[in-house]
Amino acid sequence: MMGVEAQSVETFALLAAGKGWTIPTVPESELETIVDDYLEQLEIQGKLVADQGIWIQSGVQTPIDRRGTIPRPAASITKIATTLTALKHWEIDRQFETLFSARGTVENGVVRGDLVVTGGSDPLFVWKEAIAVGNTLEKMGIRRVTGDLIVTGTFALHFETDAQAAGQRLKEALNSEEWSPEVQAEYDKLPPGTPKPNLKIEGTVRRTHPESDRPNPFRRQPETVPLLRHQSLPLVGLLKEMNVHSNNDMAQMFADALGGAAVVAETAAREAGFPRAEIQLINGSGLGQENQISPRAACAMFVAIQRHLLPLGMNVGDVFPVMGRDIGTLEDRTMPAASAVKTGTLWDVSALVGVLPTRDRGLVWFAIVNGGGDYVESFRARQDSLLHALQKHWGGKPRRFPPLATTPTTTDLERFGAIERNQILWGG
Repeated sequence: MMGVEAQSVETFALLAAGKGWTIPTVPESELETIVDDYLEQLEIQGKLVADQGIWIQSGVQTPIDRRGTIPRPAASITKIATTLTALKHWEIDRQFETLFSARGTVENGVVRGDLVVTGGSDPLFVWKEAIAVGNTLEKMGIRRVTGDLIVTGTFALHFETDAQAAGQRLKEALNSEEWSPEVQAEYDKLPPGTPKPNLKIEGTVRRTHPESDRPNPFRRQPETVPLLRHQSLPLVGLLKEMNVHSNNDMAQMFADALGGAAVVAETAAREAGFPRAEIQLINGSGLGQENQISPRAACAMFVAIQRHLLPLGMNVGDVFPVMGRDIGTLEDRTMPAASAVKTGTLWDVSALVGVLPTRDRGLVWFAIVNGGGDYVESFRARQDSLLHALQKHWGGKPRRFPPLATTPTTTDLERFGAIERNQILWGG
């Protein structure tokens, strides 16, 4: 029997070459029976078999293919493509920067002019991060702004992607006297003793675009003084948060920063080695029936992500939720422990893609896309049962899980509201 590590490496090599689904070996008849029984039970319950797609890849075995090459509404399975494209485009420690500047002068703790926030597409600038910025500005001695709060660039706050509205949220977050119960609740999750900022902005919130910020050579411009640079969590942490909670706003911000849905689809197909026709996207999140991905393509993307992360000392469990370790979309699921997965849900679609650790076959890659009616809860329960049946078929729970359930170390820099990720640029 081929060992877990050797089998995994060979599998990745085959799939990298686009050959993982054409190995001329005979599938196990018992495995075929398990999958066909699963589909038969769905049919008994009134669900059309034609609306279900399955792809299961185990080492060098011929894949189990039940309409696995047909693109289907994929829901948040789309985020697998967004994740793969992000990992290919940026380094895993890439941080998105948000710049805070004073447009005017800074005297005795007062910005005599405007406070300018220049967004850098940070998809996870949440309330705690804004509070940390406010505390850093106060630590620098800045307590009042006589002008406006100007928002430019791509800026979102706590998943509010409209820049004007995000700016209103920022103004609120910087002054605890204006906090809503929502902001107070987020503050209460910060370490005890965290200060409350009281930075007062006397003007309004204005949204400008980079073009309008270009200096007018015929008009004297107020001096712009860089104050601080806020850095996001590293990319790998951002992707983990996005996938654990299946956050649509984060996924769309990533896709926009990467060049749009077409770029995501092209990159994912190329890097994972499947036909471009098997992925059709209109956004990076999965909202809408028009986002369609075949089970084979979804499986190949998961393998491509693992292949990308392994040389970096990471694995798919570092960017996707792991059963038994993460909650989020897995809160009510009962699939085998240590499975690393991505769920996808629309009113008439339930999808599950990921990797299952087994004793005899090591890592088994799978994609299950169910559709055809409002049966989401039933689909989820049967998906979990199918994974248990597959794990039992391959010898049950492995004595030593492949490295999908290791708990990553979280440093102070990686927690929300870490003041250490604010780089002070102004010396007073």
